Amino acid sequence: MKRVLIPLAQGCEELEAVTIIDLMRRAGVEVITAGLDDQVVTASRGVRLVPDVQLDAAMEQEFDMLVLPGGLPGADHLDADRRIHALLIKMSEEGRYTAAICAAPKVLAHAGLLNGRTATGYPGVLDSMELPATEISRDAVVIDGKVVTSRGPGTAMEFALALIAQLLGEEKRCEVEQALVR
Repeated sequence: MKRVLIPLAQGCEELEAVTIIDLMRRAGVEVITAGLDDQVVTASRGVRLVPDVQLDAAMEQEFDMLVLPGGLPGADHLDADRRIHALLIKMSEEGRYTAAICAAPKVLAHAGLLNGRTATGYPGVLDSMELPATEISRDAVVIDGKVVTSRGPGTAMEFALALIAQLLGEEKRCEVEQALVR
């Protein structure tokens, strides 16, 4: 069974986090949500999310993919956490998937994972950074090797389905999508 880690930071975008968690679980992926501390996460619109574990416990486990939900200040909290950067670099070095949506692609950029790649994010987030080695796209979802990025809450379902396709193939993506009656 494929395993995915989704860190949840205070102020994350709940629509993105819940959509990714939900669709991945519908696809049969084992999803572990991890809080940066031992607190219930209050998302950007006040929805309270209860992480499965604390990030320190998750760091001792193996995952096929690490997915960062966006939202502010959630993405800033992820970016400020050295453990997140260490996990991203480890996953990349091991040839595993890293993914981020909305404001969270800036965390990938700060970890050095967007150098020489094409990526997308919430309008203005990547544009405001000095990323001469990154081609910034306006596409809803961008897949460049094992790095997957997406624009924002409105692209969360497309992003989650793209992640399913990367992990489990197009057939599984289509199966999940068909059941959603899109």
